[in-house]
Amino acid sequence: MIDLYTWPTPNGHKIHIFMEETGTPYRVIAVDIGAGEQFKLEFLRISPNNKMPAIVDPDGPGGKPISVFESGAILIYLAEKTGRFLPGDARQRIEVLEWLMFQMASVGPMLGQAHHFRVYAKDKAPYATERYTNEARRIYGVLDRRLGDRDWVAAGQYTIADMAIFPWLRSWELQGQDLGAHPNLKRWFDKMASRPAVMKAVEVLAERRRKPEDMTDKTRDILFGTAQYARR
Repeated sequence: MIDLYTWPTPNGHKIHIFMEETGTPYRVIAVDIGAGEQFKLEFLRISPNNKMPAIVDPDGPGGKPISVFESGAILIYLAEKTGRFLPGDARQRIEVLEWLMFQMASVGPMLGQAHHFRVYAKDKAPYATERYTNEARRIYGVLDRRLGDRDWVAAGQYTIADMAIFPWLRSWELQGQDLGAHPNLKRWFDKMASRPAVMKAVEVLAERRRKPEDMTDKTRDILFGTAQYARR
């Protein structure tokens, strides 16, 4: 059984989706990022960048335990381990990896910044808010065009690229976007949201999810302030 260190965030949900889609046995170990649990020494040994998710697989390569951090790397590892959702064909494989990297480099960081400045930033920054809201809109447009003549993002099939992108779009309103303005993307989004495994995955630790209005100054400091930069 794989130990999954996680929290109900888009990056956590990526891995929840894969586990549920494949029926891979896993044990949820909550890492409460609002309480600073990501900075504990035992977690840093697994995830040196103090970010979740991370996994520990007792049956890794050669039958030896392995820990993996970074959600994209985890998806690739799990796909290769199970032989699911990452094609073996070289051209299809690179196409999936292209769109997985697009999520890692653009979808996550840019949509995350839009969400941060629109919802979480204590001191409003109009320039940053406008910049990241516009960049989020551009990214939604990229995905809408991509899905104009296909059902799935890459390789003509459901893959880890779809799993990686979907959770980041669930908060489209908080990112200042109108999903309905991107009909191809909305069609894909609704299809993703209706998959039984996806519905189950996004409920993992959902009862512990905090609303933005519930954030305290201490939590804000842990997530965005000086606690992030303490020497460890």
